[in-house]
Amino acid sequence: MKKSVAAYGALSVAVLIAVVILFLLGDEVTSFMWGRTAGMFASAAVAHWFTVLAARGARWAYVRMRIISVVVPIAIIGIDSIPGALPLWFAAMQIAGAVTLVPAAFIVNGPRLRAAFPKSQ
Repeated sequence: MKKSVAAYGALSVAVLIAVVILFLLGDEVTSFMWGRTAGMFASAAVAHWFTVLAARGARWAYVRMRIISVVVPIAIIGIDSIPGALPLWFAAMQIAGAVTLVPAAFIVNGPRLRAAFPKSQ
């Protein structure tokens, strides 16, 4: 799970760097692209934080990672799949990042981790 979240973070940084470089070169970078980039970067930071806390035994962080690992990829793919909303390269990079969270969703929602974080009685 940590590797999946780290890959998501790395791709979110790559998207951020690409957008900043394009902006500095004078290419068109829309506010929608800035917002999508910032959102992906922020969600990667939060996912990393929750992963670290869950690894230390925080059930509340584990529960939030269960939600994030499923909702974030669906939201990214759904929004970035809107035809013409974003440049193809940008949507592809964001979707690639979202796909890296899919293994985390299977791991964190699997029976092994659910058993490690039982609901309190």
